[in-house]
Amino acid sequence: MASNQPAQEVIAWLTSNGWTPDRDLGERAAELVEVRVRDAERQGVALSPSPAATRVVNAYGLLRLPHPKAAETWLMKPTLGYEGDAALIQELATGLGVSLFPVGYEESERGLILVDETGRWFHLHHTGGYFLGVNDYDAFSRFLSGVNAPDAEDYFV
Repeated sequence: MASNQPAQEVIAWLTSNGWTPDRDLGERAAELVEVRVRDAERQGVALSPSPAATRVVNAYGLLRLPHPKAAETWLMKPTLGYEGDAALIQELATGLGVSLFPVGYEESERGLILVDETGRWFHLHHTGGYFLGVNDYDAFSRFLSGVNAPDAEDYFV
């Protein structure tokens, strides 16, 4: 399923939700990332955005991405989270052996959407961590097709 090029259905879905191929939030993305970094520091945890996570915020930040057939929506806003989430992100990152940074969340159950330093996507849900895709397009394609996300533990080092 993984591809460096999006399927036509992914492009159509993203476009219908406000995305364009040249979308760049610029300084606004940097502000969103900084808010999240400061919140993690307030929680006593250092979260550092990787270039991959920053790129995702630049390209998709502030988009609301509803599933066309299910009651699930991804809100691509890294500033949303909950008290204590930074420690949970750090714990998952330790298991994966890579840094993670939040790029959004899933609205219905408030699970965090995270991107690692290699560009892989993960979901930190109250039931655990899950793998969403090897890159943006893979994660979006899996989301649209309803593929069950495997446990993040399958990717632990």
